[in-house]
This record gives sequence, C-alpha cells and structure tokens, in this order.
Amino acid sequence: MNRLDRYVIQHVLELTGIVALGLVSIYTIVVFVSDVNESGHGNYGVLQVLEYSLLMVPSSLYILMPIVALLGTLMGVGALARSGELTAMRSAGVSLLRVGGATLIAGVGLALFAFFLGDWLAPAGQDMATELRDTAKGGGGVAGKSQWLRDADNVVRIDKLISDDHIADVTVFKLTPDGSLAAALTVDDGVYSDGHWLLKGVKRTDFSGAGVAASATPEMELGGGITPNVLKLFILEAGSISAHGLLRLIEYMDQNHLDPAKYRLLLWRKLVEPVTVMVMMLFAVPFVTGQLRDAGAGQRLLAGALVGIVFYVVNKVSVSLGDIYQWPAPLAAGMPTAILAALAWWRLSRAH
Repeated sequence: MNRLDRYVIQHVLELTGIVALGLVSIYTIVVFVSDVNESGHGNYGVLQVLEYSLLMVPSSLYILMPIVALLGTLMGVGALARSGELTAMRSAGVSLLRVGGATLIAGVGLALFAFFLGDWLAPAGQDMATELRDTAKGGGGVAGKSQWLRDADNVVRIDKLISDDHIADVTVFKLTPDGSLAAALTVDDGVYSDGHWLLKGVKRTDFSGAGVAASATPEMELGGGITPNVLKLFILEAGSISAHGLLRLIEYMDQNHLDPAKYRLLLWRKLVEPVTVMVMMLFAVPFVTGQLRDAGAGQRLLAGALVGIVFYVVNKVSVSLGDIYQWPAPLAAGMPTAILAALAWWRLSRAH
C-alpha cells in the first residue's frame, strides 16, 4: 500500500466519519423527540430520555452503517473526481480497480468496526437503555408478557420476570415421553442459585390412569437447561443479541427439538452485515466515476439515499421470501449482498 492508496483511504474514511456524525445526530434527535412524549411516566423525565437516547447511539450507528459507508464513499471518491484528482490518477496509469481496492481496504476497517459495534457496543447500549427506561417507568421490561420455554420434557410458562434469575407466577407442565401431560405445577416464586431453580409455593397436580392427585410443597428444586443466561436471551429484542448469544440460543433450541430458524437467520444477518458495509463502499466507486462524476454533494447524497433505500427493501423482501419458502439462512441473509457485490465487480471490471 503506497502513498496514493493511503490518500484514497484517508479521504474516504474522513468523509465517512462526517456522514456518520450527521446521520447519527439526526437519528438520535428523532429518537429523543419521539421519546419525550413518553416522559412523565414515573421517574422517566427529560434527563432520562436524553440518557436513553445517548445509550442508543451505538445501536443507531449500527443500523445506519451500510448507508453511512455508501454515502461516505460517494462523498469521498466524489470529491476526488470533482476536483480532478481522480482523473489525474487515472491519467497516470492508476486503474479504477486500484482505486476500488484502496476503498475496499477502508471498507475492511469499517466492517471490523461494524462487527464489533453490532456484537458488543450496540447490544450493551440497547440493554442498558431498555433497563433504564423500564426502571424509570417503574415496571419490568416484560411485565404482563408470558414467556414460554421448553426444557427436555418440561414446558415452562413465566408470567412475571423480576430479573433474569428471579421469576414469579410460573407454571410448569411435565410431559411423558409420548407427549401427554403427566403433571402440572404452579409456582409462586423462583430464584436461580447453585445451578438450579429454587421454587417456592409449589402446588402440583399429577395426571394418571388412576385419576388426578393434588399436592403442595413449600419448596422444591428444578434443574435443567433453563439458566438465567438462556432466559435473558429469550426476552432480549432481536437486535440486542450478540452473535455468541445467538449461537448459544440456537444450540439450546436444537437440544430441545425447537425450531431455531428465526435465530439462525438473525445470526447470518449479523455475520453478513460487515460484508454489506464493504460491498456498499465498493459499489459506490464506479457509481461516482460514471453518472455522478460531475455531480454536487447534494446529488450524491440523494443518489446514495435512493440506493440505500432500494437495497433495504430488497434485503427485507429476501428475508421474508426466505422465511416463507424455507430458504437456507445464508441464502436468505446474503443474497442481496452477493448480488450487489457481483454488480459492483462487473462495473469496476468494465471501467477498468
């Protein structure tokens, strides 16, 4: 990588940073304004709304990263084209593939940052923001929502989740190997400790050919695979689960003969997202040197926004079609990115 490559990379990354700052600022203001209307509930005031909005910044940047990369490259390479520097480079024998390669190196850096952002910063920030809002409003994040989980021959319904290791108003349905109901337990309170759940206020009803038998016990232990970590993964929003968490969740569902297709698709979308950032940047290079070579910044921003919207729609359609027709998760999650990459490479090769 020589000085020319570093110059292109620096130009692209600088403009990408400026675009990221502008878009994330607008997105954060929109989040703040939309949440201000909910202030006044409990201790959820304007300061809490502001803190919530700031905690959501990493998540906002992760959502916007592909369009940020596209617009940043359009602006960066476009500025080189408009000032005549790109023309001088090509006159000196520098091919468009070479410029695209330098842009792709910048894209690798942004892709690594996007993965780190989406796998750690964004989930952590979103988790903290949700906890802040729910605590300030004086309620639990899943209050009033029943959580259903299966662990071997136990089907568990949790009506009240106090924390990831403290549950209440629980019903446990115990099944026989042939799937029929063997017993039902209602539990007042449960706390996870030393690798098992300590259940209190247990009322048990056993079903057998001889009839129905009811009993009660103050305390009992319940083991199995439903740990606080698994429980937390189930109640988290899809966007706030890390790749490692998705892998653990998929493994848990496979072990209990549940359908993990939804989470497998989420995992592949999370893995494909950094690649999409790189492809967006590569796609922008021939786009700028062609139709938008002499365009102003406003025209480039408009064109980039249109491309981003079209890609977003195509991506959503691909995921929906994959869900309907049971496509493999890599195909449903990666097909739009693969098509865009092929198109970018074809245009770069023609320009070369």
